Amino acid sequence: MSPQQLAVWSEAVLASVEAALSAWVPASAPAGLGEAMRYGVLDGGKRLRALLVQAAAEAAGATATEAGCEAALRAACAVELIHAYSLVHDDMPCMDNDVLRRGKPTVHVAFGEAQAMLAGDAMQALAFEVLTPDEGEGAGVPPVLQARLVRILARASGQAGMAGGQAIDLASVGQALDEATLRDMHRRKTGALLRASVQMGAACGGLHPGQPAWDALTDYGHAMGLAFQIVDDVLDATQPSDTLGKTAGKDADANKPTYVSLLGLDGARQEANALLAQALSALSRSGLAAQALQPLSDLAHRIVHRDH
Repeated sequence: MSPQQLAVWSEAVLASVEAALSAWVPASAPAGLGEAMRYGVLDGGKRLRALLVQAAAEAAGATATEAGCEAALRAACAVELIHAYSLVHDDMPCMDNDVLRRGKPTVHVAFGEAQAMLAGDAMQALAFEVLTPDEGEGAGVPPVLQARLVRILARASGQAGMAGGQAIDLASVGQALDEATLRDMHRRKTGALLRASVQMGAACGGLHPGQPAWDALTDYGHAMGLAFQIVDDVLDATQPSDTLGKTAGKDADANKPTYVSLLGLDGARQEANALLAQALSALSRSGLAAQALQPLSDLAHRIVHRDH
């Protein structure tokens, strides 16, 4: 795709995801909870995980059927709900204690700590509700596929993935980590959910573990998940807060280990480019049509070469 074509494709995906999230995140939740939930998830962020779900779904042929399209949309919304909940909780004083997210005050600043905690909890639960619609609501998404999507997302979100990575992160403040330990932390904290986004899209197209295409897309997701975090570390060290939409330099201020502190700026950038090459190589051995893989390839370049 040309940059213009990628922009058109991305805008169409994001419009459908935003509309679905707006419909599924209830403003009517009691005692202001719905308002806090909607504040935390709507109208903000790159929606990279949703784009990866859709790109992988298209590569795997999911969008050829109504059920595949519906499953991919629900998977994209579910992973964004999980991501949003994690940000709400991570920003709280007991975690990273941040006051700026997506260019606006964090949820606990805007609504208070208790409401922020509840909003995150509710978004996490809603993600799995979205993946398991009542009969007649999900355009024929098979229950077996629903269960696969739930399992992929749950594993990426829990102790084996995002929550486990955050626990390592909090326990590592002020410590000098070697690259293997730092890689493991980021593979869990950030990489697991990005990899799961690709796997969920692949599952919507009927791919399964052990198939060359599934394994190749998983390798792509693994490389991109780590590359995203490395670039995040670089941007945190080089860009101002108003560009990032969040507090710049907070990891250095908190004495947290990063790829920049371990490898330096040039070394971190080189590692991100090496992971980009690994991701593109994985796509080339997937056996899937090159045209169908183009969104995944273009997103890989966007992840590594972004400036915010």
